[in-house]
Amino acid sequence: MLFSIILISVFLVGMVGIGVWGMKKTTTLGDFFLGGRTIGPWVSAFAYGTTYFSAVLFIGFAGKLGWGYGWNVLWIAAGNTLIGTLAAWLVLGRRTRRMTHNLDALTMPEFFFERFQAKGLKILSALIIFVFLIPYSASVFKGLGHMFQINFNISYDVALLIMTVITGIYLILGGYFAITLTDFIQGLIMIVGAIALVAVMTMKGGGPEQVFATMAQNYPAHIPPEKQPSLLMLGALVFMTSFGVWGMPQMVQKFYAIKDEKMIFRAAIVTTVFSFIIAGAAYFNGALTHLFFKAPIMGAKGPAFDQMIPEMLKANLPPSLMGVVLLLVLSASMSTLSSLVLVSSSSVAIDLYKGHVNPKVSKETSLVMMRFLSAVFVGFSFFIAKYELAIIVTLMSLSWGAIAGSFMAPFLYGLYWKRTSAAGIYAGMIVGLSVSVGLFYYWGAAKSPLAASVGMIVPFLVVPLVSWFTPAPPREIVNKAFAGI
Repeated sequence: MLFSIILISVFLVGMVGIGVWGMKKTTTLGDFFLGGRTIGPWVSAFAYGTTYFSAVLFIGFAGKLGWGYGWNVLWIAAGNTLIGTLAAWLVLGRRTRRMTHNLDALTMPEFFFERFQAKGLKILSALIIFVFLIPYSASVFKGLGHMFQINFNISYDVALLIMTVITGIYLILGGYFAITLTDFIQGLIMIVGAIALVAVMTMKGGGPEQVFATMAQNYPAHIPPEKQPSLLMLGALVFMTSFGVWGMPQMVQKFYAIKDEKMIFRAAIVTTVFSFIIAGAAYFNGALTHLFFKAPIMGAKGPAFDQMIPEMLKANLPPSLMGVVLLLVLSASMSTLSSLVLVSSSSVAIDLYKGHVNPKVSKETSLVMMRFLSAVFVGFSFFIAKYELAIIVTLMSLSWGAIAGSFMAPFLYGLYWKRTSAAGIYAGMIVGLSVSVGLFYYWGAAKSPLAASVGMIVPFLVVPLVSWFTPAPPREIVNKAFAGI
């Protein structure tokens, strides 16, 4: 316990120090939000990977899906690695960096406005980001709070407050420079912790052969074949969590900031290796719940999957390694949180206020507002995670599908098809959001991955259909956007 406290305290002090350092390098809004587009390949790679994987994966997803799917859960790790990481970098990286630079767009809503010359697109996309990313960040805080509550015997509220304050300090002070440097450090910690975690838990299970033999017996005993999830649901999970990141503003932003297009392939390889280790370790340990539990932990409202991984690790890891694992989960969560808050605050400071309310606002005022709103959104996330209001819990479940359904197809068509029209983008966003939300309520939360997947696919048909029958963007804007592509 003492070792873990010392280790994490040193880490948190270091994060604050990086925030102070980042503040000295941050003088403009572009510095705060994109690091002046000067981020190198290794740092960009780790920034992408650490934003992708958070406490939601290690605690909630790993526990629930590992129990429900057994070894099949590793297909999700494979999809996250090959589609969500490698393919995302190769398909989106260069075009996103080049086109956002051509259009001088800092955010995804700005990209839609500059690419299609429609102010309404900026407002609509900014509102979608604001409504759905804040609950998503709150879910990350929630998983982190439970992990520290179980391992340090402190109240959930105190754990939540500590994480909120530290994340807020280094983000508000240092902006994107601080985020990317801390992401690099956190990424290294995550790799060491993930490898050690898999090795120790495998030995605790009796070694590789014994682990696989015991899983072959326990999984069908715990979940009979007739109650096992269908291949359709597994495919929907792979699709949602892998392709979904292609439309996530906090993920796509990493491509905006990379220093040189020549570095993209190198960054893609680094991020792919990182994802293979992190996603593989998280889901592997989720499947191991069948070795260490006979049934899910039960809470007041049913199975408490969020508690299974923390309890399993606490019972089986030595204190020194438990400290490293806690640092792993903390690193994954803080990097994701900082990116989520940065994108959420930009939706108001850059896209709504600077873009519509007061376009002539000075750079200094914009930077102050960005810092202020980052603090406000960190506070919102704390409040939501603490009180878990019913509507917010629903928005948490909806957030990934709603955002991916709204943005994935419009963003890809904007990058690749010159004939895409503003009306087509409007239609794609509205249909994607409506289908994701509507099917979520129609099918229920248990089938939310399927609802999200359908919501992501339908706009790929809607956008070109509407675009063919509506006016294309001005030729000079299209030429500017695609210059050098």
